[in-house]
Amino acid sequence: MKLQQVLSCVRKAVDDYHMIDEHDKIAVGISGGKDSLTLLYALNSLKRFYPKEFAIHAVTVDLGFGNLNLDGIRALCKELQVEYTVIPTDIAQIIFEERKETNPCSLCAKMRKGALNQTVKSLGCNKVAYAHHRDDIVETMLMSLIFEGRFHTFAPVTYLDRTDLTVIRPLMYMKEADVIGFVNKYNVPVVKSPCPADGHTKREYVKNLLRQLNLENPGVKERMFTAIQNANQKGWTECFGGNKK
Repeated sequence: MKLQQVLSCVRKAVDDYHMIDEHDKIAVGISGGKDSLTLLYALNSLKRFYPKEFAIHAVTVDLGFGNLNLDGIRALCKELQVEYTVIPTDIAQIIFEERKETNPCSLCAKMRKGALNQTVKSLGCNKVAYAHHRDDIVETMLMSLIFEGRFHTFAPVTYLDRTDLTVIRPLMYMKEADVIGFVNKYNVPVVKSPCPADGHTKREYVKNLLRQLNLENPGVKERMFTAIQNANQKGWTECFGGNKK
């Protein structure tokens, strides 16, 4: 997928859900994975021509595994002329050594978001951009159905009243396959996650389940995404662009 095609998907999401306002300073959460780096490329390109002026600041939460090489990301941010901040934490030690969590993902996510939000506020940011794409949204919905017994997924825009930050998800219309195509085409410097739980989570189980469902029933992921759009969930009905499809 070409950058212009990525920009088209991102611009539609931003316009449909009014994700960006004049003079926003947006923290872009960078895990080092394909999704977050695609988002960085997209927002950095979008700000050059978007009618509302905004700034971005790339931020990585270092979980403290000790083997996270961010040299490629630092070089990319320098090339793109994007400010980059790394937040050092002891999250890995707390979760895997002290608490010895058997299901670490939920606690890790809470601690990671806490560290991120606290830092981005100090950087003067009023919004945080997460790199959740269409597949992530559908997977989260299916996880909620299977493990929680409810129809739920995260919204395109979420206001966090405790921190006075707004979370936006500009990749919401992109498929994971398109993200993979983009990073391969542009040789994006993806960093492998050092987390020992990576690839062995409930999300990975649901991802594989969805892959099989889509193989046996072509188009099922698209139909699930349409069901999410039409379910009148909080945050999904406030479509400022008029057309959510």
